[in-house]
Amino acid sequence: MKKPQEIITSKQNPLVMLTASLAERKYRRKEGLFRFDGKKLLLEALAANIPLHAVLLKASAADALLAETGALSLPDSTRAVLLSDAVFDRLSEEKAPEGVIVVAPLLSNVQGYHGGEPAFDEALLPGHTLLLESVRDPGNLGTIIRSASAFGIANLVLSADCADPYHPRVIRGAMGTLFHHHITVVEDPVAAALRLRERGAVYAATLKSDSRRLGEITFGSADTVMVGNEGHGLSRALIDAASGTVFIPMETGVESLNAGVAASVLAYELYRGRCQYEA
Repeated sequence: MKKPQEIITSKQNPLVMLTASLAERKYRRKEGLFRFDGKKLLLEALAANIPLHAVLLKASAADALLAETGALSLPDSTRAVLLSDAVFDRLSEEKAPEGVIVVAPLLSNVQGYHGGEPAFDEALLPGHTLLLESVRDPGNLGTIIRSASAFGIANLVLSADCADPYHPRVIRGAMGTLFHHHITVVEDPVAAALRLRERGAVYAATLKSDSRRLGEITFGSADTVMVGNEGHGLSRALIDAASGTVFIPMETGVESLNAGVAASVLAYELYRGRCQYEA
């Protein structure tokens, strides 16, 4: 990367104001852009060929950052600027900022974000699916996206009231996997579950008298597992739409796992099953 020649020193600069506005979901949707902070995420975005809108470098950290990025180059359409330290520090969302803020277009692999969800069948890839209902903690969603990528879950389906996939804590928790993982946001998760039943079995993660113990199920190659809200779990309508229910066995005295951990355990079990039938 070459050192930018443009230097911004005013908080009222249009690019600075645009970047600041992207802290809010309504402006991300309005502008069709999102932001993220940090060198690692910049490198992940470049590796994923994300068409970056702008890269904003802290003036005092620019030389060190540019030396670390080496021969990497930005897309020709990317605007690169230096920010005065005072403006950068006011704009950064990091407790220990690394000196770079990136603005990028909303991702093509995150579908249905604006509403008017895409044709559901066409939006899905072959393979396993995790369907999340009302998972509202951004940290949990970031963890789930990262785990889904690690364990080869082809599709993540989110109800529209889940945490925003472009929330800064989601992006940090996902550690770059957001840039390529297939995500579909749906207004009607029950309809989505019924469509997924046409592909394979759909299991609701909940404890009922007839729930099957995780580890005793042989998952098929196109099966789905559904995980619900951190406090209330899955809705009755979504449980009723499932093929069956499954629970994660654990020691007595522990009420439950949080949604991020539970979904990660379930994702691993889907992965383990896939490894067995692919062997």
